[in-house]
Amino acid sequence: MSDIKTELTQNLDEAEWEWLIPHAQRDAVIVVADGLDLLDVGEAIASDNTASVQLWIDEQLITKPSPAQLGEWNSDRTKRFNALIVEPYVLVQEKPAA
Repeated sequence: MSDIKTELTQNLDEAEWEWLIPHAQRDAVIVVADGLDLLDVGEAIASDNTASVQLWIDEQLITKPSPAQLGEWNSDRTKRFNALIVEPYVLVQEKPAA
């Protein structure tokens, strides 16, 4: 495992939407598709792997939250996410409802 990935693993956590709202307000939240590994995406962003990141953006596997998603999450502030901080961004994956 690379040093970056090891470091990022320590930043991986579970978060409620309530905690993520300030990051969303500064346009720093990035939604990662379920099929992708949050740590792989974080590592690519942290190590400036623009080829991978651009591919994921092109395939809409990493996106900014849509207005519909934001509305849904704002109405359920206890919604859970896997979250990974990669300054200045917060990468999130929705957790399935329990």
